[in-house]
This record gives sequence, structure tokens and C-alpha cells, in this order.
Amino acid sequence: CLGMCGGISHTLSWALADGKGSRGRGLVYYHLGRIGSYMLAGLLVGGSIAVWQVQLPQLVVVARLLAGLMIIAMGLYLTGWWRGLTHLERLGNYLIWRHLQGLSKRLLPVRRGWQVLLLGMLWGWLPCGLVYSTLSLAAVSGSAARAALVMASFGLATTPALLLAGLASRRLQAGMQGERWRAAAGVLVILCGVWTAVAPLLPAPQNGHAHMHISLFDLR
Repeated sequence: CLGMCGGISHTLSWALADGKGSRGRGLVYYHLGRIGSYMLAGLLVGGSIAVWQVQLPQLVVVARLLAGLMIIAMGLYLTGWWRGLTHLERLGNYLIWRHLQGLSKRLLPVRRGWQVLLLGMLWGWLPCGLVYSTLSLAAVSGSAARAALVMASFGLATTPALLLAGLASRRLQAGMQGERWRAAAGVLVILCGVWTAVAPLLPAPQNGHAHMHISLFDLR
């Protein structure tokens, strides 16, 4: 997030300042709205996959593999080694963002807290490969509620970095967006994606609670 949206967050930190010049309050409202949109997306996608999962249990393994590949693609995107996710972002821009962009402009200039909250909710649908990769992971969480929690965790975890980018000076922000930071973050994301894709293919434990759970499930 520091590498991809640091500049946007810094610009917004000034645009969202209230009448007294305080940027912190506006940023809090903005990120609450952003996280709310992430949770709504998780509810919709997670609920849809959960319904299909009842009919096709094998779908979970396939979806988990696709989620891992999405996360790996995001890591490659961060490092700059492969930019394939830009095509997905363009699709998101065409299907969703171009319809919402006009609404966001109507909320500017910002004068009230509710305007900032709505602006954050709209910007939560901004095309972003990192959001899409996390959403693919949320989709295989097992239920709409769990998917919403995954997206809420993602939103909360990214907030400190975006707040720092919004309140930091341009010089510090430029350092945080450097190639080394992006490469290190990308490698970590790739490792996370590999684990996400491979974990369902590993043999399940043959003893303990996991074996008991499988046995009870088979009895049903």
C-alpha cells in the first residue's frame, strides 16, 4: 500500500482536512468508509461462493488455488517483475469505478464528516490488484461473515501504512515508495500466495482433532 497508494493518500490527507486544518479526523472517517466497502465486497463474494460450495465441495480447493495464484500475481506486480494484474484493474475500472467516479466528484470539496465517510466508501471500490487478490482469499473463507472479517482485517492492517503515508512528508513518502521496499513487500506476498495455493494439497493429519472432525463429517 505504501508503494502503490502512498501518493494518493498524501494528496487526500490535505483534501480531507477539516475547517481547523486537522487531517487526522478526516483520514479516520475516510478509512472507516473504505473498510466498510471492503466488508461489503467480502459479504457479496463470500456468500456467493459459500452457496456454490454446498453443491460443489471440490470448488473450495480450486478456488483456494486460484486465490493463491492471484496473491502470487500481486507479489509479482509489486516487485515489477510482471504486470499482468493491470488487465484486471482495467476490467474493474470498466465494470465498477467508471460508474462511481462521478459520484465521488460530487462530494468535493469536503466540508462535513459524512462526506468524507461516503468518499471513503466510494474509493473502496477503486481498482486495486491488492484488494482483488485479498478478495479472492476471502471468497474461500467458507461463509459470507468470514469473508467480511477477512476484508475487515485487510482494511485495518493497511490503515496504519496509509495513515503514515498521508501524514508523512513528501521526502519520507518517496523513500517508502522505493524499489527496495516494493521488492521486499512483493517477495513476502509471493510466499504468502505459494502457501495459500499449496496448503489445501498437503495431506491432512491422520490423528487428533482433525481426524475426528473428518470422521464426524463422514458420519453425517
